[in-house]
Amino acid sequence: MRAQESEMRLKHALDVPKQVPGVRHNRLDTRGAVCYQLRVHRASLSSATRLVVKLGTGVLTDSRKQPDLAQMGQLVAQVAAQHRAGREIVLVTSGAVGAGMGVLGFEKRPAELAELQACAAVGQSRLMATYEKLFAKFDLHVAQVLLTHDDLEHHERHLNARNTLIALLNRRVVPIINENDAVSFTELRFGDNDKLSALVASLLPADLLVILTTVDGVMENFGKAGAKILRTIEHIDGAVEKLAGGTDSATAVGGMASKIAAAKIAVRSGVPLVIAPGRRKTVLADILGGAEEGTLFVPNAAKLKGRKRWIAFFHHPKGTLFVDDGARKAVGEKGKSLLPPGVARCEGDFAAGDVVRICDLNGTEFARGLCDFSPAQIAAKASASPRVEVVHRDNLVIL
Repeated sequence: MRAQESEMRLKHALDVPKQVPGVRHNRLDTRGAVCYQLRVHRASLSSATRLVVKLGTGVLTDSRKQPDLAQMGQLVAQVAAQHRAGREIVLVTSGAVGAGMGVLGFEKRPAELAELQACAAVGQSRLMATYEKLFAKFDLHVAQVLLTHDDLEHHERHLNARNTLIALLNRRVVPIINENDAVSFTELRFGDNDKLSALVASLLPADLLVILTTVDGVMENFGKAGAKILRTIEHIDGAVEKLAGGTDSATAVGGMASKIAAAKIAVRSGVPLVIAPGRRKTVLADILGGAEEGTLFVPNAAKLKGRKRWIAFFHHPKGTLFVDDGARKAVGEKGKSLLPPGVARCEGDFAAGDVVRICDLNGTEFARGLCDFSPAQIAAKASASPRVEVVHRDNLVIL
């Protein structure tokens, strides 16, 4: 039966019309099917109507770490062209700290929080003023939206943020989002705008997330002879994560490691992500035209629904539940709720209603969920009420 199904898939791949680029018709093996599958993923991007586009510091600033007006202008022109084509665009922008650094005389990104926030406070107003002037040339209005992690973790504020963005898009305004660096502190930070862009794409949800950066995409053997770009990544595993590095930029944070972390959020939310070079003047048109530009991360077919996305991605977990092998199998493979006898131990000071990590006995996280009890209550119920749910399956997400 499996052989018959494989033969049918291969026949379908080889029956694709020749005008579809990227399909091999001269190889009677599974490469034809795989190649066709990847081409379909690329071609499907043309139907995206709601985009989140993240602009990294490296593609917004010049060698002096100041906003590069010519570069920003060409990026805005690309966004405006897609807007005219009827698409909704949300920008997630970096560059505020970089813009402020130049004004305040910093050559490197400040390590002290107060100085970092001072740069952000000065730079954000300059950044938005620049965007407003550039978009006005295309008769487009922009709206500044500054977020902290707490804004998206709190459920009502989470929904309010989404409703505000939808209202702006309905009015054909371009929302420009940045982390509120002037007031954020460590416990409330997203960490980087790559993650923020993935969370915004998950929040809406978007049809496509594009991260524009200074590199061509995810590279294999980066910096070595024979380096090549990976055009499509269907599964993010340990081998893919090993390809990533950080950044040595004076103004940026994250690097490729943060982009792959963002890709995990996007694809689990059902949103395709493309990492592509932000200095190419046709990059958005090429991506949306189906060209093999940058690296495409293919979304999971079984995407999470809104509430599950909120549980999985928008929280700093308050604690950890370590579960035995039986509970791991019941929760991870059979779709069961987590019961008290399966919890081997707890870590963290969490209360009923908090999001917790769920790990196996080796410490590997495989799920997250809203816990119904505190650690003391879980211990008490292990013998008194063994059938009560510690984490109900409706409030649990397998990662």
